[in-house]
Amino acid sequence: MMSAEFWHGVEQFNQKQFYACHDTLEALWMEAIEPQKTFYQAILQIAVALYHLGNSNVRGACILLGEGTNKLRRYEASYAGIDVDKLLEDSVTLLLQLQQQEVASPLLPKINLAIDT
Repeated sequence: MMSAEFWHGVEQFNQKQFYACHDTLEALWMEAIEPQKTFYQAILQIAVALYHLGNSNVRGACILLGEGTNKLRRYEASYAGIDVDKLLEDSVTLLLQLQQQEVASPLLPKINLAIDT
């Protein structure tokens, strides 16, 4: 069960409030234990990457997208109510676009809820 603060961070992420999301999730990350700790860190690194991208820091965005996606790969397709596969796929796609300098109007990842089947 994830905390209300986590869901607030997800909301901030999806509203493109990436710096605020980082602050929210960093507070959780610092207190967390595994496996949540790395999960929080992965999402906050992706949020900071998107913050960097918004400030035209493509190099910083690439570094943090790489770190965040590598951490997300450790989790199942659905974790803590989040569609991890979709976030991972969208983040990797953005990273590849940035690496290939195809950034006219990048599609930013969103955090989607997992649909239990």
